[in-house]
Amino acid sequence: MRTKIATAVSALVTSPRLRALGRRRRALMRRLSGRRPVIHYFHQAGDPYSVLAVQAVPLLRARYGVDVEIHAVSAPDRAAAPEPDMLTAYGLRDAALSGRLAGFSLDADVSALAPDASAKALAKGDALRRKLGHYLGAVFYFEGEWYWGLDRLDFLEERLAPFRRADAPALSIAPRREVTLAPCKTPARPPVFEAFISFRSPYTWLAIERVTKLAAHYGADLKWRFVLPMVMRGLPVPLAKQLYIVRDCKREAERLGLPFGRVADPVGAGAERGLSVLHHAIPAGKGAGFAQSFLQGVFAEGIDAATDAGLIRLAARAGLDDAFVKKALADPSWREVAEKNRADMFAGGAWGVPSFRVEGGAMLWGQDRLWAIEEALRAACESP
Repeated sequence: MRTKIATAVSALVTSPRLRALGRRRRALMRRLSGRRPVIHYFHQAGDPYSVLAVQAVPLLRARYGVDVEIHAVSAPDRAAAPEPDMLTAYGLRDAALSGRLAGFSLDADVSALAPDASAKALAKGDALRRKLGHYLGAVFYFEGEWYWGLDRLDFLEERLAPFRRADAPALSIAPRREVTLAPCKTPARPPVFEAFISFRSPYTWLAIERVTKLAAHYGADLKWRFVLPMVMRGLPVPLAKQLYIVRDCKREAERLGLPFGRVADPVGAGAERGLSVLHHAIPAGKGAGFAQSFLQGVFAEGIDAATDAGLIRLAARAGLDDAFVKKALADPSWREVAEKNRADMFAGGAWGVPSFRVEGGAMLWGQDRLWAIEEALRAACESP
């Protein structure tokens, strides 16, 4: 019953109809008050993603008939960003990739755009960010919805389309880049492609199909490196973060043409049971199929993986029978493998999933960076 209630709540939270109603209600309130549209941008000093995001502010003001208010905020607390030192190191490298796509630089002088960061200003900005329901820097808020950094600026611009100035260019400020599966010669040796995944990660669900297609197209040796969910490793996930993630995943799923929203959270027994089956499915050549079935089931179909009926149903879609599932559940050796994978992932500079690397190279975190993984796979194919 608890799972059914949670699934119904998640479906409501991610409901496109509810989202559309909220947008119309806020737009009506704005028009009735006679106010101009206002974007709130939250800037975190020293954050590389904020250095990039604030460079978009003048472009937003120039292209759209909107006001943009900039607020200084503090760094997120450890509950929202549990590995601050790793985030600092990874963020510099990852933001450089993101900036390259948009033509923005981490070396740009943004002092004229950055807001007052006095203690009083920070307290005010933090309070507003908390009230509106977020926890990070480099985020834009517009009439009830959040957009993080350059990665989600295209979604914000979709919302702003009615306010676009007549002379504004049609191209997005920060265009997306997606995998292309471009022609590539068969490699002399299959490049090793590692995918660090979790069965409680909705972003893993968004990535899983593209990951398998990338590996097949570029002749890669795909290694599934499963880990326990973050919260089961003692890393908390605050409510504001949970809400932002499921709503963000919903719009990403819509963009990718994937179902999402009827979530049966597999945290605990569901994830553990799923990983035990995955551990046995991988050497049987059914790892990708089971992972995709499991993730679709728990994030789009409300299937409870903590029950025998639910897990058997998810396994059957991947060609795994009841006997296979029972044998896997009786074997606890998956735990050692999951811990080794976690240690390797941390050693590579990532602490969350999905994360990827090719030929032992730089770790890339997130389904938004699969285009960069494709670059690495193509380079590996073209190397002598």
